[in-house]
Amino acid sequence: MSSYSTDVKNELARVTGETNCCHVAELASLMRMGGTMLIGGNKNLGINFTTENAAIARKVLTLIKSGFNLKTEVMVTRGRRLKKNNSYLVKVVPSPVVTELLTVLGIMQGENLNAGRDSGILRKACCRRSYLRGAFLGGGSVNKPEGEYHLELVTGNYDFAKMLVSIMKNFELPVRQTDRKNDYIVYLKDGDAITSFLRIIGASNALMAFENVRVVKDMRNQVNRLVNCETANLQKTVNAAFRQVERIRLIERKIGLEKLPPNLLEAAKLRLAHPEAALQELVDAMGGQVGKSGMNHRLRKLEQIALELAEEDENEPLS
Repeated sequence: MSSYSTDVKNELARVTGETNCCHVAELASLMRMGGTMLIGGNKNLGINFTTENAAIARKVLTLIKSGFNLKTEVMVTRGRRLKKNNSYLVKVVPSPVVTELLTVLGIMQGENLNAGRDSGILRKACCRRSYLRGAFLGGGSVNKPEGEYHLELVTGNYDFAKMLVSIMKNFELPVRQTDRKNDYIVYLKDGDAITSFLRIIGASNALMAFENVRVVKDMRNQVNRLVNCETANLQKTVNAAFRQVERIRLIERKIGLEKLPPNLLEAAKLRLAHPEAALQELVDAMGGQVGKSGMNHRLRKLEQIALELAEEDENEPLS
């Protein structure tokens, strides 16, 4: 995960929903992303939630304890490999109350599991925002804005992925979905869409950082386009001037420039005197006696004469 993704998540871990229903929606989404159920004694249910981000672990713990009197444990597993992050396990000890929590979250419906159709807890826009925030905290990532624009939510739950797509479409985001091995990827590839998503989930600082970089990046791209266009135009001008000189030289060899009408003779001598000049520079050299279109017409006429002379002599090379 990029450091930018970590910054976004650390900011979101401090964002709290507007009301209790928002807390429920965010926790439900977090649990669908990183939670697993476990069965204890007397078939009581418990919950394990794992994350590599300490701030997210604290938020999950806070959301769980805010509405329910549940016994929780937190375990930290240190990464054994070099640069491997620590893993945080938030464990809700199995008890009858856990079933109540899972029912409130919409994960349990009676004695049955709800695969991921959480529309019942998503009637309000504020809850849908919180739900997306939980999804990003639990399984999201976003590229740093200096690189390619890409934000994704990764889940192994197909129904949950479809739910996320539906909510994001409700916010008019150009969301797409694909699959990767056993995971389902819900993603955005557009810079404007990513800034909108960050705004929706409440990542205001990350949004400002993203926009600042994006403005600089877009300006740099615009300058590069202008430079490339200017370079292409310059090459085009040089190529045209080189071709015109070659063909005027052919006329000179074949019939002599003095046989040309006065206006064409003047244009031919001017081009030979300024072999690398652009069209406007030739116009300026004539003191504005003829415009760009007039000068262009004369040079084209000279090229046409050269082509006709070349056709008369098939052995005459002509570029």
